[in-house]
Amino acid sequence: MDMIDREADGSDSLEGFVLCHSIAGGTGSGMGSYLLEALNDRYSKKLVQTYSVFPNQMETSDVVVQPYNSLLTLKRLTLNADCVVVLDNTALNRIAVDRLHIANPTFAQTNSLVSTVMSASTTTLRYPGYMNNDLVGLVASLIPTPRCHFLMTGYTPLTVERQANAIRKTTVLDVMRRLLQVHKSLQRIRERKLANFIEWGPASIQVALSRKSPYIQTAHRVSGLMLASHTSIRHLFSKCISQYEKLRKKQAFLDNYRKFPMFADNDLTEFDESREIVQSLVDEYKACESADYIKWGIEDRNKAMTGEGSDMGNLDSRMASLKTS
Repeated sequence: MDMIDREADGSDSLEGFVLCHSIAGGTGSGMGSYLLEALNDRYSKKLVQTYSVFPNQMETSDVVVQPYNSLLTLKRLTLNADCVVVLDNTALNRIAVDRLHIANPTFAQTNSLVSTVMSASTTTLRYPGYMNNDLVGLVASLIPTPRCHFLMTGYTPLTVERQANAIRKTTVLDVMRRLLQVHKSLQRIRERKLANFIEWGPASIQVALSRKSPYIQTAHRVSGLMLASHTSIRHLFSKCISQYEKLRKKQAFLDNYRKFPMFADNDLTEFDESREIVQSLVDEYKACESADYIKWGIEDRNKAMTGEGSDMGNLDSRMASLKTS
């Protein structure tokens, strides 16, 4: 934190922080979550964006406590981050095998896809254009409510280690032809409902042009990145919950956690709270698909205010007993 404070003090106009980590391993989930909470506590008015790598859930992992770590980290990402760019290892491996025809993708090849998405998503910040010049402008149109801040990505053309021959090349002329009609196309998408947008908010599609880095030679003259806020991302969180419950039901590998003060004396409430928060996140994303989402959760909040279903009523009774005694 001393290092971060020193960098923050030397900044002319600090806007926020970008954190890169995985959510399954020990360092990415443990230290990453701790750092996330510390940043949110010390710089509460600054944006915190993360690039979070989700584990490959289709295969067995070298980290046996992966479901536990993932759930604990998801709680912190839900409560302490302002924007989370989800990088799913399952999807990355599928892209490498099916699209790029790599039988056994290496870490270097998978990381190449990750770094490509990361650099493309920050291009407008590093080479300012006419829009999305700051973090606020970048995420404002993508995050409708505070909890629903998990974004999915798409990129074209996808290449690994200059394997451009497997992908069709895109020329500047191709892009310009499409950009000339981009506004008409976006209007057609909205009017014909070619994409399912939320009913309780405006259909938001933005296209931003950015300059290319002059320092890196690439096989393609132009490329494109999609950042999307989509309710289907909840299925990824549901898988994390499902894998967690399989281990928790067997009480497997919990001894590793009982060694730490947070879980001392067999106190596993942190797991229960994390599961409840992640489940509420899944429920909220599902509720977003309905037209009456704005009313979602109002009853629960009203009960909390009136004391129904919470400790408020018990607190009133305890206060009354204290006064009479």
